Amino acid sequence: MQVRRAQSGSVLLIVVVLVALLAATVMGHLQVNAEEIQLMQNHIHEVQALAVAEAGLNDALARLRANSHWTEGITNQPFGQGTYTVTIQDGTIASAATTLDGFSARMEADVAVSPDGPPHLIRIDELRINP
Repeated sequence: MQVRRAQSGSVLLIVVVLVALLAATVMGHLQVNAEEIQLMQNHIHEVQALAVAEAGLNDALARLRANSHWTEGITNQPFGQGTYTVTIQDGTIASAATTLDGFSARMEADVAVSPDGPPHLIRIDELRINP
């Protein structure tokens, strides 16, 4: 009778240890999945911010095509899920964007504007993303 109790106690202990190991493994996989979801969401927001910054750069290029002497810049222009601000200084256009979720991106382009026009031909000599 004591041998049976000892065997059932050993089996119970092994089952408890296996269940604990299985629970730890499942919890580890759930944690990894949650982190991957957060990383993906951050990537999506960063791409949105970059798209808004690119829209600001394109807006500035369109204005320069129409008027080669335009240097006023643009402040807090709404676009999609964010806003952009554009500055122009010494042939460099800088577009900074912020999304509604607080993510930001920046694009800069060194440009040369043709005096012939309008529309003026614009050459982008260098483009920097999140410099």
